[in-house]
Amino acid sequence: MVTLEPLRADHAHALLAFERENRAYFARTVPDRGDAYFTPEGFAARHRALLAEQDAGVCRFHVVLADRGEIVGRVNLIDLADGGAEVGYRVGARAAGRGVATAAVAQVCRLATTAYGLGTLTALTRWDNSASRTVLERNGFHRAGVASVDGGPGLRYERRDLGAVPPPRPGSGG
Repeated sequence: MVTLEPLRADHAHALLAFERENRAYFARTVPDRGDAYFTPEGFAARHRALLAEQDAGVCRFHVVLADRGEIVGRVNLIDLADGGAEVGYRVGARAAGRGVATAAVAQVCRLATTAYGLGTLTALTRWDNSASRTVLERNGFHRAGVASVDGGPGLRYERRDLGAVPPPRPGSGG
């Protein structure tokens, strides 16, 4: 079982440790954030900026927690406008392939409609990231076109009927 918590100031230390632990793993599928991001000062500044965006209602950031309360991922709603947002997510190496991303995206879809009043979510994924495509499809997202993602070929997904978020299928990876 995983739970989502809205990003808070007191998540900073654990979140930096999570990002450092998974830096090389994430860099396989998304561009690396650069050395400055992983310094205590650089991370603290970015964390404060995210909290300010969240306070302004522009974005909704969440940490994904495992049973023992450790951070195992992130799932975010960015650019909230006109009843929609873009969803983004990442799950650390130790939690990958266990349905964590699928469950976290399902939870953020429910929050998007019940807590944030959104009706449409979009997501981008690289063409070669089959795990990410599977997470989206298991959560009722449909391919809505092609897109450039991090300078490479990708897909745009969309989900418009947030009031009817399907539960993740048993045994679903993510």
